[in-house]
Amino acid sequence: MEGNSVVFLLSVLLVMILKQSNAGVMHSHTNELHKERETDGAYSPRDYDHHKDGEHFSEFDHEAIIGSHKEAEEYDHLSPEESKRRLEILLLKMDLNNDRQIDRKELKAWIIRSFKMLSEEEARDRLEDADEDDDGRITWEEYLSDTYGIDSSENSLTFGEDSQHLIADDEVMWKAADENKDGFLNSEEWVSFSHPEEQPKMLPVILEQTLRDKDKDGDGSISFQEYMGARGTDLGKEDLMTEKVKFDEVLDKNKNGKLEGSEILSWVVPSNDEIAQEEVDHLFVHSDDNHDDILTFEEIIDHHETFVGSEATDYGDHLHNIHHFEDEL
Repeated sequence: MEGNSVVFLLSVLLVMILKQSNAGVMHSHTNELHKERETDGAYSPRDYDHHKDGEHFSEFDHEAIIGSHKEAEEYDHLSPEESKRRLEILLLKMDLNNDRQIDRKELKAWIIRSFKMLSEEEARDRLEDADEDDDGRITWEEYLSDTYGIDSSENSLTFGEDSQHLIADDEVMWKAADENKDGFLNSEEWVSFSHPEEQPKMLPVILEQTLRDKDKDGDGSISFQEYMGARGTDLGKEDLMTEKVKFDEVLDKNKNGKLEGSEILSWVVPSNDEIAQEEVDHLFVHSDDNHDDILTFEEIIDHHETFVGSEATDYGDHLHNIHHFEDEL
């Protein structure tokens, strides 16, 4: 998935426009670092979705089980027989009570673990790209150079207002992620910076910047008009009514006609727990052949293409990561 930073609070479309209008200024990694936002201003739920262009996106399922973009891609080189064999190795790790069955709780815990591993993989790859002196940490100067193609001595005022806005937002998020205030981001701090929506300590910054971008009347809340923003002029009556129902019935939990605090965060920050639950439901629908609300190893392996497809994985690294996760538990 594309990497993340505070610029999640702007759309990828804006970043792409900036890259085109400031040729030679915006670095090619910019679009990889900043998480895409939906048209309503909320974070997109990770890089994968169950559907793209109306078709089911099977890579979502594979990465949710394997926990690695790279390893999921490598499955392309496996035969069905090898894919099944390796899937069973994963199932033995997933099966916490060793009954050769996977219940919904076991599957959900595994998927949430995969989300964490995917975020760490994305952050690790991005750190390696930006770490010019290979010391395992990122300086603000390295980040500016890699992401925007500038160094800290350059005056950001020479760039457009939107570019200045992006850099200023990044700097705020950078300082919040720099927990020991040494001016560097180590690997753990880099994860907080690149995936702030998954770090509780970063949520106040996300909330503050969302309000700054969306709260046009400065009352500390988001009205329906502010929630819709400019996109409201492009929607028909039926779509507007759908958005109004979502705003009133789903987002505005205390029914006071506006979004505040945790309601705003519930809107703009995707819930890994909810996404994982939806994935569990999806996998059970497609694999629970006898409808007993339990997936046997046999059922999962019979549906191996749903879970992992026929794509390769480096099991030595993956099982090492699994053991590390279990040690943390």
